[in-house]
Amino acid sequence: MKLSAKPEFEKRFKLILGERAYLEFMETNSRYLRRSLRVNTLKIGIAKLRERLEKEWILEQVPWCKEGFFIKHRAGTRRDIGNIPDYQLGYFYVQEAASMIPPIVLNPKPGELVLDMAASPGSKTTQLAALMQNKGLIVANDINGKRMAALGINLRRCGVQNAVTTCMKGHRFRSQQFDKVLLDAPCSGTGAIRKSFKTLLIWNSNSIKKLAAMQRLLIKTAFSVLKPGGTLVYSTCSVEPEENEGIIDYLLSEEAEAKLLQIKLPLKRSKAILEFNGKNYNPEISKCLRLWPQDNDTEGFFIAKLHKDSQP
Repeated sequence: MKLSAKPEFEKRFKLILGERAYLEFMETNSRYLRRSLRVNTLKIGIAKLRERLEKEWILEQVPWCKEGFFIKHRAGTRRDIGNIPDYQLGYFYVQEAASMIPPIVLNPKPGELVLDMAASPGSKTTQLAALMQNKGLIVANDINGKRMAALGINLRRCGVQNAVTTCMKGHRFRSQQFDKVLLDAPCSGTGAIRKSFKTLLIWNSNSIKKLAAMQRLLIKTAFSVLKPGGTLVYSTCSVEPEENEGIIDYLLSEEAEAKLLQIKLPLKRSKAILEFNGKNYNPEISKCLRLWPQDNDTEGFFIAKLHKDSQP
């Protein structure tokens, strides 16, 4: 299927990518997204679940996540992996492979106090809990009451015991107490077009500006509630510079204690965008992880890892 986009969208992304890479971007978006799952090690071992699933499914290791697997059904077997008993029992989470990266980069440890600022529906929250071995505490927050229902269901299904849920605007957090914060920010979703073609229809540059304003407020709050020495991971499934590099540039200019850290993972990455629309971004932003859908045949994603220094 050949996708068409609004003239403004096409002009913008040809400017960012160039003609050839833009065509590759749109061609990748026209293909269905590979399905993937993450083994929930709170309930079952990786080898045990592979043994159970490989009778009907072909599993291929996700290179950057030892619990993650791309999945294909075997000929003549069922396709609906989200309806099988092992899913209902919470043995795995159907999760896009690039979406597994932010919790891995945050790397929470058992016993830590962690804030997941925009948590629903819970894919990353449940991954954080597994990495923490259900020890410590996760504050899983979301703004939308309906989305909270999905979050609660997934936490229970996956056997998460170290999380409490809150429902409020993320910028209302105040106390400087968290060891680590994950802000998987609400975004335009332009990295996930192949999951929802509707994104192309509703896209407009004014909405990007509104989202960026909210993201600046959220990241400023997320950084403020970190303990000195704490870690913040900011991520989106957007490929818009204003929602990604622009947000990190803003935080670096506002917070002298904010220091970007390198992200090293076994995947193909693209260069961060250091200039857009006449604005030059801080060169430290080259440490961020920018993934276009065509890089690893996943969603497009952006991830930044920040450390809070004790002294400015």
